[in-house]
Amino acid sequence: MKAPKMGGVGGGALLSQLHGVCSFLWLTTTVVVAYTGGRPGAFSSSGAIVVDGKVAIAETDEDFICATLDWWPPEKCDYGTCSWGLASMLNLNLSNPILLNAVKAFSPLKLRLGGTLQDKVIYDTGNPKQPCTPFIKNSSEMFGFTQGCLPMSRWDELNMFFKKAGAVIIFGLNALNGRVPESDGSLGGPWNYTNAASLVRYTVNKGYTIHGWELGNELCGSGVGTRINADQYAADMNTLKSIIDDTYQGFPAKPLVIAPGGFFDANWFADLVDKTKPNSLDAITHHIYNLGPGVDEHLIEKILDPTYLDGEASTFSDLQGILKRGGTSATAWVGEAGGAYNSGHHLVTDSFVFSFWYLDQLGMSSTYDTKSYCRQTLVGGNYGLLNTTTFNPNPDYYSALLWHRLMGRKVLSANFTGTKMIRAYAHCAKQSQGITVLLINLSGNSTSKALAKTKTTYSLGLNHHRVHRKSKAAQATREEYHLTAMNGDLHSQTMLLNGRILAVDSKGNIPELAPIKVGASQPIIIEPFSIVFAHIPYFDAPACR
Repeated sequence: MKAPKMGGVGGGALLSQLHGVCSFLWLTTTVVVAYTGGRPGAFSSSGAIVVDGKVAIAETDEDFICATLDWWPPEKCDYGTCSWGLASMLNLNLSNPILLNAVKAFSPLKLRLGGTLQDKVIYDTGNPKQPCTPFIKNSSEMFGFTQGCLPMSRWDELNMFFKKAGAVIIFGLNALNGRVPESDGSLGGPWNYTNAASLVRYTVNKGYTIHGWELGNELCGSGVGTRINADQYAADMNTLKSIIDDTYQGFPAKPLVIAPGGFFDANWFADLVDKTKPNSLDAITHHIYNLGPGVDEHLIEKILDPTYLDGEASTFSDLQGILKRGGTSATAWVGEAGGAYNSGHHLVTDSFVFSFWYLDQLGMSSTYDTKSYCRQTLVGGNYGLLNTTTFNPNPDYYSALLWHRLMGRKVLSANFTGTKMIRAYAHCAKQSQGITVLLINLSGNSTSKALAKTKTTYSLGLNHHRVHRKSKAAQATREEYHLTAMNGDLHSQTMLLNGRILAVDSKGNIPELAPIKVGASQPIIIEPFSIVFAHIPYFDAPACR
């Protein structure tokens, strides 16, 4: 009798039934929930979170949290708004102390360098010789810009910053060199790898460490702007694998070979896996913008709708099915995820409310054995973890940092029953005893018809059937991190941790993320429209030993 894998879905079982289940799940912790509507006569009931600690259901990379840096110049605009500023890899202010400290705080943060324009970038290595010109806006060109160029002096500056910040780097290579137009609108012909191979050699000769080389951006399936068929892409990936093997010959470890960096298409992905197995491809990456365009006026309703959130589970599940059936050693990554495409939406995708979507995505994807999840972006557009102009952290930055520090690699089955408005996920604690539970309360006060109109506070009390042998539940304490919006405003770009404002100091230092200590016998209180991380060290899960 194992709790369902999908942690965000409620079931509504009675407490008496749950206690019966727990008699069989002898290595399970149960979190009992009592909740009452805030208006007279509101419905009262109880539910529970059941965390199965016997075995892990999935495992992530140690550096699961990942963010992206893009190529878009300031002239990139969507719906009349130009939100990128100086956030491109070509013009980002690498001397800003907040930027440096924000990356260093993760120790390490995985960074994926790429995006739409990566397939129009020439690397100024001298091979082949051609002018190094910047991107210029031109609506008649594919993706709206002319070809651009990465000077090696800038590549040197970026790598010095990455080393200083302790970042782990994934670089997306230009996959369109050498292609010819086909009658069906796709691009055909083999990849001209000359320029890319010269960048790889330059990087190795300089001693720069690259964790992975990715080929192409959103060219799979029906593509974005253009596409390449799976057979040709597979042949190109085998070529890239040979380049990496040859260039890194004699190295103790070689970078990962990664593709295709695009939207999931089951048939296309299955063909790619089949033609690159067993080990030409180390990670298969897909992108997620499941909320629709950034201009959509209903983004918040989607974010707070558990049924809508559950819709993305099929993509994670289907991709895992392809990998398991395909006889490949490749693992699944989310290579880029901004939620709402075309640069997101100011005061939604860069505000407190977006942490509901983002953390739910992290929790859901991890239950399906996703190894890394790259957020679009670290900085840039309206969905950056950092403000594009000031580099001050947006709320999702702190959500990502707490996940990185608290949620270990091993994923546990967590099932919440009682209401679908509570999303629950659990992992073995990171570099600590016990487990960490993530609780996301989508319910709160709102005048919108799509949102809950009653104020509900959830009190969670743990039923301590299994604690560490050297600990007594009555004497034990746990650590809680309660995240709320400033003044309860979901559009706020200021996040509170346990009631205290999170902000950098005058020197650009990232604030301490300090928990509150709570006795084991006390309930966890989940306020309306809030998020709670709870580190429970006294639960002895065999999966976490």
